[in-house]
Amino acid sequence: MSVLVLVLAVSAACCLGFGFVLQQNAAQKAPLGDFLSPRLLLDLMKVPRWLGGIGLMMVGMALGAVALGQGEISLVEPLLATNLLFALALSRHQTKQSLGRQGWAGLALLAGGVTTFIVAGEPHGGSAVSDPLRHWLIIGVMVGLALLLTTYAKRSRLSSGPVLLSLAAGLLYGVQDALTRVSGQRFGSGGLGELLTGWQPYAVLALGVTGLVLVQSAFETAPLRMSLPALTAAQPLAGIICGVGFLGDRLRTDTGALALEAAGLAAIVAGIVLLGLHPAMPRGTAPREQVPDLLPQ
Repeated sequence: MSVLVLVLAVSAACCLGFGFVLQQNAAQKAPLGDFLSPRLLLDLMKVPRWLGGIGLMMVGMALGAVALGQGEISLVEPLLATNLLFALALSRHQTKQSLGRQGWAGLALLAGGVTTFIVAGEPHGGSAVSDPLRHWLIIGVMVGLALLLTTYAKRSRLSSGPVLLSLAAGLLYGVQDALTRVSGQRFGSGGLGELLTGWQPYAVLALGVTGLVLVQSAFETAPLRMSLPALTAAQPLAGIICGVGFLGDRLRTDTGALALEAAGLAAIVAGIVLLGLHPAMPRGTAPREQVPDLLPQ
């Protein structure tokens, strides 16, 4: 594994984790009438803390894009999932809450799962799939599932809606990461002209804006502990599927390696859940009991 990729991906995770906390601090005070509306972004643009969080997230996404250009998405995505560690660190500073058994267990599972997956899978590059049908099939399934989750979130109660929105955003961000890598490859091979003639950069922008609305709506209506774990777990899984599905990423496929890769992914998800539910994570201030009928049943 390239040291440069490691440094870039972990730096990106740091910026993303800090940015998510600052965004949620601001979004939880936004008008609930803006739920799942672009107006939410316009309202939040007036809040300096949210703008700081967005700035950190953009830096993180830029660093992640460079990391994706230097390494396989199946390698970078698990490293980006460590953003939850940095989110917990900032939240712990805000709440003065100790890690305790749950925090240390979540940290060990997340770090151990990332290490196990990378060591067992040995992600490496290969020939990208040229069949456009396979590209659109995988992307369509991811986007379609995100749409289904969002539709159900509109009809569900606030207790489950934010989790579903975060899962949907994570799927979109995973696809966005894959298309960011493709865009980087187009730019590297033919410059700005080659980049702008493809559909990928425009899809990256559309996915980013849509994912942002979903994430801020989830942050607005629920504590960070309900939304961030789902987002953090869904994004690397979607990215790895895209990487192996059509970007040409290769993982070891012998029985022992597959078992360890599955165990590593399971440990990552378990660690994310434990850390996300840690008492140090902001609880939010939006009183759900005051808006039980906000979403149509």
